[in-house]
Amino acid sequence: MSGSSLFSRLLSEEKPVAALWGCQLNTGTQSCVVKEDDDFLEHLVLLRTICLGADARDELHVVAVDSKNTYGDHKPVTIAALRTSVLPMISLKGLELVPPVTFLLKCGAGPVYLSGQHITLEDDAQSEAHEEELSEEDVGDEDNDRAS
Repeated sequence: MSGSSLFSRLLSEEKPVAALWGCQLNTGTQSCVVKEDDDFLEHLVLLRTICLGADARDELHVVAVDSKNTYGDHKPVTIAALRTSVLPMISLKGLELVPPVTFLLKCGAGPVYLSGQHITLEDDAQSEAHEEELSEEDVGDEDNDRAS
């Protein structure tokens, strides 16, 4: 099953919550970790753009990702090789990673900017029950206001 069909199936069964995400890699910060939350929900990192900053030198900048694969092994995989004069930016589609994910600047001084979305998939039954609790509290608050 491909990653995008898995994501589509999950979206039909669960309610997604998306947050913008980004980080900067350079000589001082050569790695960026997107951690796994301990909330028992499913999380995805959707990487959309990798681009060089305006201050980046005209040298090769290689970005790799280290994520748990299906066998549980960790092995960095190169996902971008950018150079200011040749290819300063790439847009990605369909790169879905399950946290924990580590992005690494393998060579180059940067700055290299990564951006995308951090998706949290909430179970519809849980979110509906939580919404009902909130609406019941609101009704209770209104009743208390009228009694005053």
